[in-house]
Amino acid sequence: MRHPRRLAALGPVALLLAGCIGGSPADPSATASAPASIPTIDPGASASGPGVPTPEPTAEPVPSDDLGSFSCDLPVVDDATIARAQITDVRVGTHADYDRVVFEFADGLPEMTLDRAAPPFTGDASGLPIEVDGTSFLRLTMRGGTKQTEDNTSSYEGPTDFDPGFPMLVDLTEGGDFEAQSTWYLGLEAEACVRVMQLVGEGGPARLVIDVEH
Repeated sequence: MRHPRRLAALGPVALLLAGCIGGSPADPSATASAPASIPTIDPGASASGPGVPTPEPTAEPVPSDDLGSFSCDLPVVDDATIARAQITDVRVGTHADYDRVVFEFADGLPEMTLDRAAPPFTGDASGLPIEVDGTSFLRLTMRGGTKQTEDNTSSYEGPTDFDPGFPMLVDLTEGGDFEAQSTWYLGLEAEACVRVMQLVGEGGPARLVIDVEH
């Protein structure tokens, strides 16, 4: 099942969505500048791995109807907009009705597949076991989406194991990043429906947004 991209060509609403999603909940400008009639997207507070206090739900979360519907029909597959998409940030956040994961990229978006998964999990290339908390699991595979650069540096130095303890999202763990393909596992409290959005526009960097319904 494919979900339509929110592209810059769709007009000012799409551009506004792309520009607002990267804002921090602590920054009132992330939502204050948007007209009341136009929905904004805020990914919630950034997390920094185990031991981080659970952030407060983002103020004035946008109703699900404004962002598209949730679907229990997996896998979700979307095409790439660029051959190699460098990961620059990974964030998690929680809202009244859903938890959110945001991957941010330097230029465009990778080909992605989000599907249900079952343990045991092993690391890409290494084959070592990976522990993911939760009772239901999603696997995100990004082909061409990587934090490893072609000159052997890293475009993302942040955490790769989040334990947010949200109502539905309890774990987010990198399963590997090998040969320009990365895998991440979402550990959930229970089986859930999802909403996937690809945001590309002139107002900000490219973002892949995954919402997990409570």
